[in-house]
Amino acid sequence: MSMLQEFKEFAMKGNVVDMAVGVIIGGAFGKIVSSFVADVIMPPIGLMVGGVDFTKLAITLKEAVDEKTPAVTLNYGSFIQTIFDFTIVAMAIFFAIKMMNKLKKEAPAAPEAPPAPTKEELLLTEIRDILKSKN
Repeated sequence: MSMLQEFKEFAMKGNVVDMAVGVIIGGAFGKIVSSFVADVIMPPIGLMVGGVDFTKLAITLKEAVDEKTPAVTLNYGSFIQTIFDFTIVAMAIFFAIKMMNKLKKEAPAAPEAPPAPTKEELLLTEIRDILKSKN
């Protein structure tokens, strides 16, 4: 089998296609959530803590020397923003899966067949039938 044929079979498997769709949808969902956090959630939080824009929070480690050498900064505000993004994405996925599990109804299990009678029960049944037939 040629390498091209093997690759075609691999790429067209259902799992690979499903995963690709999931990655694409996940990337788009991530952008939506990042925008939601940055544009809707963080401004009121920043206002509550004194008008702080979290993405601009940074510690300057080394000042800029000239126009060619920019300042070296530790951008912890971006990190805080990313933590909020992650938390909201995790909560959204949790609630989505929880809803999907509620909607997915499991088929009721078929009732179990009664267990086969034991040898003693079979023997007693035969004796009963013989006694009934004599009357």
